[in-house]
Amino acid sequence: MNGAESLVRALVADGVDVCFTNPGTSEMHFVSALDRVPGMRCVLGLFEGVVTGAADGYWRIADRPASTLLHLGPGLANGLANLHNAKKAHSGIVNIVGEHGSAHVALDAPLTSDIEGIARPMSNWVRTSRSASDVARDGRHAVAQARRAPGHIATLILPADTAWGEVDPAAQVGAPPEVAPASAASPDAVVRAARALASAREVPTLLLVGGNALREGALANAGRIAAATGCRLMSEFAAGRVQRGAGRVVAPRVPYVVEAALEALAPFRRIVLAGARVPVAFFAYPGKPGRLVAPDCEIVTLADFDQDPAGALDALVRELGAQAHAPAGVAERVPRDRRGALPTGAVTPEGVGHVLGALLPENAIVVDEAVTSSRGFGPPTATAGPHDWLTSTGGSIGFGLPTATGAAIAAPERKVLALEGDGSAMYTLQSLWTIARESLDVCAVIFANRAYRILHGEFVAVGGGQPGPRATDMLSLDRPALDWVALARGMGVEASQATDLESFATQLARAMSRRGPALIELVL
Repeated sequence: MNGAESLVRALVADGVDVCFTNPGTSEMHFVSALDRVPGMRCVLGLFEGVVTGAADGYWRIADRPASTLLHLGPGLANGLANLHNAKKAHSGIVNIVGEHGSAHVALDAPLTSDIEGIARPMSNWVRTSRSASDVARDGRHAVAQARRAPGHIATLILPADTAWGEVDPAAQVGAPPEVAPASAASPDAVVRAARALASAREVPTLLLVGGNALREGALANAGRIAAATGCRLMSEFAAGRVQRGAGRVVAPRVPYVVEAALEALAPFRRIVLAGARVPVAFFAYPGKPGRLVAPDCEIVTLADFDQDPAGALDALVRELGAQAHAPAGVAERVPRDRRGALPTGAVTPEGVGHVLGALLPENAIVVDEAVTSSRGFGPPTATAGPHDWLTSTGGSIGFGLPTATGAAIAAPERKVLALEGDGSAMYTLQSLWTIARESLDVCAVIFANRAYRILHGEFVAVGGGQPGPRATDMLSLDRPALDWVALARGMGVEASQATDLESFATQLARAMSRRGPALIELVL
């Protein structure tokens, strides 16, 4: 048995049974081991950003890590943007990155790089195996680090000679390292939060939730707290996974646009944080604040994101004596026959939202990178069947299609709907090939506005005035226009184009009613 085989066996033994891969020469012994050792599903991505984004989506739905297999420093570098998103989402991932054989590194061959230096900014834990006998033990430590609450990026660098080096099959690597549970909120923090919320009817108070406080049970507790105290409830704008839909408590997102966020947060003199951070703007803007709460707003932390916010809300319900309260803000279940006719005519964000709300299947997974187009989708989809909604937490574009890929592999029995801007989709359109190859039940809706539409607004917001011809050219996706139907079909995905709400509803209904890959180009 060689080091690579010992690593695969260790990963499978510790519950890592999916590997998203884009290997090269240095990883061939690991590829060979994956071929020989049963228990690992291997999923090829044609670009490393697909691989790392899929691992992010897998964690968000499965609540356990997948592994990636990346080729040397440049391969890892290609995957960093979606590792950035995954780190911000607190997703657990085990990256296996090949390295030259130890003696070969000193020769400074063309692909030689500082892999540890590349890995550290987007990893919580980095280690290079030093011998074949260390590999399995290092792999088990990587899995334990990835599982550590709330989820971490663990990067294990595997020099080729440690992969091909022989290991005594009888050697014992010991039990897997213990993974400590998330720390509970302190009793003092629970008492302080309860006191702050008890006066919410006199002092306007917001309960702001994030992390695992956005799961169904925790949101129900937040709703009980709102019913008992009169506080308002909101969620962070960027959330890794929100369980929403009919029968679940609605926690409206803090708006993205600075002016809208300031207006939404201005009434509150006190904010209690449960797994969330104080809201800040995505960017700095001349003459606008970076911190979005009122200057005199009191901040009370119930639980940090790296603790157990869901458990903290449960403790807070008991402290407030709110167990018997029915949760406030539960989305009404509206039967299909009471929803009325679907909207018709020209495509608008509001119309699209109503179509989605009417046609979204129960237990669907929505991956949202529609950026500007999806900001109004919240209210009309709140009464759809229960579903999960995943958003980009790090702002690095090219998140949607890979994350949908990983989510579909984590939950093959569930329909996945990817809402994707055309500019963002071009970063990782290779995902479509993987979706087709794996026959994943993913429908992608590409919002084709032929532009980096968000940047038109940002240009004005930062004080750039109105974009002139050259600036407009840098923000536009025309000459030629992207043909998403052709692009999708070229990668094996059935595709169609919609130009109005009627055709969109017809095509979406068809895609939702049957399994398998599909893409709808929605021209705006």
